Amino acid sequence: MAFIALALAAVGFSAPALRHAPPRSALSMLAVGEKAPVFELPDANGKTVKVTFGGKSTVLFFFPSVDTPGCTKEAMAFSAQLKQFSKAKVIGISGGNTGKYAEWIAANNLGGLTLLADKGDKVRGLFKVPKAAFGLLPGRVTYVIDKNGVCQEAYDNLLDAESHVTCALNAI
Repeated sequence: MAFIALALAAVGFSAPALRHAPPRSALSMLAVGEKAPVFELPDANGKTVKVTFGGKSTVLFFFPSVDTPGCTKEAMAFSAQLKQFSKAKVIGISGGNTGKYAEWIAANNLGGLTLLADKGDKVRGLFKVPKAAFGLLPGRVTYVIDKNGVCQEAYDNLLDAESHVTCALNAI
């Protein structure tokens, strides 16, 4: 916990400069035009969900952790706009195990979202989600994948969690 506090403090001290800088380069991320990998992860109830791409677009938002202020804001923003995403599946992915997920989902009324636990960050690695805050934290990245499984948008911004919703809506 002290590690996270130290990392957040480091980001906080540099936040004014970072707010005006463009998001980090997407060169290391899954690139627009690149095929997205198919994967399986457990949901909040421990049920394995196989994510394939077909039929409709998919918004994948990778967030650093459950039950943190920025991640909660992001998930709540996606949840509030689910009707606007009628042409897409919306899936949130974070590290850790499913133990905290169910509690966090219930506490924040996030039942409409598909939220998956990527313990060990294997899927985060498949999607080339970069670390943030000088490598101290998992990154916050949103991908929009079309019905053919091809990446149409890759957005990386740790500090403005809610901007991921706007970016995804604009890409659909």
